[in-house]
Amino acid sequence: MADAARRLTALAEELLGTPFPLRIRAWDGSEDGPPGAPVLSVRHRRALRRFLWCPGELGLARAWVAGELDILGDLYEGMDRLSGLFWERGAGPGGGVRGALGAAAALRDPRTRAAVRELVTLAGPGLPPPPPREEARRLRGGPLHSPRRDRRAVSHHYDVGNDFYALVLGPSMVYSCAYWTEGADLETAQRDKLDLVCRKLALRPGSRLLDVGCGWGALVLHAAHEYGVRAVGITLSSEQAAHARKWIAEEGLADRVEIRVQDYREVPDGPYDAIASIGMAEHVGSARYRAYAGVLHGLLRPGGRLLNHQIARRPQPDEEEYRIDEFIDAYVFPDGELAPVGSTVSRLEEAGFEVRDVEAIREHYALTLRQWVARLERDWPRALRMVSPGRARVWRLYMAASALSFERNRIGVNQILAVRTPEGGTSGLPLRPRAWTET
Repeated sequence: MADAARRLTALAEELLGTPFPLRIRAWDGSEDGPPGAPVLSVRHRRALRRFLWCPGELGLARAWVAGELDILGDLYEGMDRLSGLFWERGAGPGGGVRGALGAAAALRDPRTRAAVRELVTLAGPGLPPPPPREEARRLRGGPLHSPRRDRRAVSHHYDVGNDFYALVLGPSMVYSCAYWTEGADLETAQRDKLDLVCRKLALRPGSRLLDVGCGWGALVLHAAHEYGVRAVGITLSSEQAAHARKWIAEEGLADRVEIRVQDYREVPDGPYDAIASIGMAEHVGSARYRAYAGVLHGLLRPGGRLLNHQIARRPQPDEEEYRIDEFIDAYVFPDGELAPVGSTVSRLEEAGFEVRDVEAIREHYALTLRQWVARLERDWPRALRMVSPGRARVWRLYMAASALSFERNRIGVNQILAVRTPEGGTSGLPLRPRAWTET
């Protein structure tokens, strides 16, 4: 009799010590669990072998990317139930399962040992399957966040095809959170975000703008077209640069906008009137963030403004315990790091900036991510013609999980406006705060 689902449900409840909130459908066609709940589809017993050899988040992620695990029904509800089971029980991402299997005290429990034996039986014999090919190779060839290693990390994430990004992001090609108003569509919300950045930076005709991590060029194009600036955008992605240059040429702005494949540490031609760093600082790393802020400070003229748009995590009681998310590090942003917003503000101030405004917009990112997931799901067959099935599954999981994290306040995103205030103390900002909201 096909009963793998029943055995998996019992096993999960034994290891986790709580009812399993999803229905399970196993490779043998059996189902078990709460009726009407989202379904965790375990399509192959290889998924269990991955988990046995790599317990925790990374083992589960490998099974997802390989197509051996899926959530059927409402993806967000299914992931939310799982996150409540694992990550909101005080163990941290991946820690609930890892703790159940890895703690010596638990393994001394006869019931836990029996559960592990049952998992081994269900998984079947064999060595661990190799990781999916979409997993980032260990980025050798330089210290963490050295220019060479950063180039390889950025290439892993961004050089997967401009057509795929266009499918997900839409015509704006903006890969950061939009700025929403009631009834707006994605393109309008992204245009409003670009305009908000330009107003916060007080751009004027003739202003000189540097966009650090310029993506596909949307901000520099908007700033040149709408505000008459002269702009330089830098990226480490050759595919992004090629798209941006073509786009800018088509808009007739090549005489005012330059796109470079260049590391921020290599920009030679300051000073600039304004600098935008949007979705870039997550790649910098905590150990180098103070130096990053110092480079940007040095590239600004006195009185120039920096707009730093950055994802933030919640602070931890012991910051030394912070670890990069295993799934994100292996499949999405190799070497990416998040910092609490307070730490970012401190590093900017240490570099000499005066921080004048912090706007938290995490709900805006949740809305944006749900739009991106919807676009990917709607055009799934076309996406699979552009990238591998594993790569598409990475993006669906990453974006949906991130949307939930923003909604549940596990992570946030903030726009920090800072000024290289001259020694005389004149910041150049209006007396009334947030005058840029008055259009």
